[in-house]
Amino acid sequence: MHKIREKAQLSPNVTRLVVDAPRIAEVRRPGQFVIVRKGPGAERIPLTIVDVDREAGTISLVIQAVGKSTYDLVGLAEGDVITDVAGPLGRPTDLLASGHAVCVGGGVGTAVIWPIAQALAASGVEVTSVIGGRSREWVILEKELRTTGEVIVCTDDGSYGRKGFVTTALDEVCREGGVDEVFAVGPVPMMRACSEVTRPFGVKTTVSLNSIMLDGTGMCGGCRVSIDGASQYACVDGPEFDGHLVDFDSLSDRLTTYREFEQEALARRLACQEA
Repeated sequence: MHKIREKAQLSPNVTRLVVDAPRIAEVRRPGQFVIVRKGPGAERIPLTIVDVDREAGTISLVIQAVGKSTYDLVGLAEGDVITDVAGPLGRPTDLLASGHAVCVGGGVGTAVIWPIAQALAASGVEVTSVIGGRSREWVILEKELRTTGEVIVCTDDGSYGRKGFVTTALDEVCREGGVDEVFAVGPVPMMRACSEVTRPFGVKTTVSLNSIMLDGTGMCGGCRVSIDGASQYACVDGPEFDGHLVDFDSLSDRLTTYREFEQEALARRLACQEA
């Protein structure tokens, strides 16, 4: 059982939970994730380990409430428990040893780039973060990222930072030169667009793929992705891959596999909540 020590709202539908998981906190590295199950019979959900406190024995998880299971998780309160938290899973991020890295986060994807930016800055790499949201209230972890270097904030409506998409800001940074690698995490269309922005500049671009996962150990095959024409598994070969080699069309298609069931489950949950 993993007790929730802290709970904070980061944006209208994004919540941070600080959870007891001492053995995971001890060995976790940036880029790794856990598989969480709220209780018996609940869905297994992959979540990035956003931060750890080894002394306290806790890990931080950032959860976007978009379906029944994620709504159930963020509905928990401090002091409640999560039955299963398995990990750390996945390959750690291959970090630059020196140079200039640009970390691009779209929406809740900003939570995934935060530990990467933190680790890069700690090793002496120059870090520029480009983060975005629909409006000011949807921008998360800006304060934390500013401890690692320059932060460029973009909002769709121009209510905060600069108006426009993160891809426009990324293109401008790449045109200035001197970028050694880009880490981009967010919705699939955003990661695809970032990869196309960097392609003409020949800048290595690493993306973190949010494919469907069940066991997290490569046995079920649900997280299969196509990388340079070959099948790989996001849970054991990733979740990070070269964005210039990812088949984003097949990834987008596989993500819709259970959409009808997900919508039905959420509708039932909301109906029960209203009753």
